[in-house]
Amino acid sequence: MTEAAELPPAPEQARQVFGERFADAVRYAELLAEAGVQRGLIGPREVPRLWERHLLNCAVLSEAVPEGVTVCDVGSGAGLPGIPLALVRDDLNITLLEPLLRRTNFLTEVVELLGLGHVTVVRGRAEEVMGKLPPVHVVTARAVAPLDRLATWGIPLLRPYGEMLALKGDTAEEELKAAATALSKLGAVETSILHVGEGVVDPLSTVVRVEVGESPGGVRFAAKRAKAARTGRARRRR
Repeated sequence: MTEAAELPPAPEQARQVFGERFADAVRYAELLAEAGVQRGLIGPREVPRLWERHLLNCAVLSEAVPEGVTVCDVGSGAGLPGIPLALVRDDLNITLLEPLLRRTNFLTEVVELLGLGHVTVVRGRAEEVMGKLPPVHVVTARAVAPLDRLATWGIPLLRPYGEMLALKGDTAEEELKAAATALSKLGAVETSILHVGEGVVDPLSTVVRVEVGESPGGVRFAAKRAKAARTGRARRRR
């Protein structure tokens, strides 16, 4: 039996980034290192680098998120980037969207334990909840799927003129080029690559930003959205 890896102490940058929520960030890191590993949500080899590679890497995404908006974290998994984002930004209304029950159970426990009243956990796939969840200003994602596939799930959840922020690694530019046609069909009007976390993480976190116009998801999803809205209204009238 392999000995469990030990969670290292929080770096000084974590105190700066999480501020008043630093103790909650430490508790979340402990939960990931213990229950997260036991339940198979993260690999044991990730524990020694939880702070730099996961919590801080995700928390600095807040630099790219506007104030006071609604956010949907697609394929939230163990809560990355949604929970670190929630810890540093209590002005956001965040939905953690995740299809697997064992993950949503963990997320619900974390949200309750940390008192994250501005966070809601929803079990489901992005394509299933379109029209059932209110459209959001920002969709976030990390390590969910290649950009072209991720866009087909995330962009239709946006409000008109919203944006998708995807944490990516060294392949960001390649993925963006490969996804150009798909993004255009989905209603994207502008794309860019951001580097965030100066003075906090090294290397900087890479974020692909996809901004949409008045029809998130394009023509195909406009019809689906309208149908879902009609179904929802019919159910409410019953």
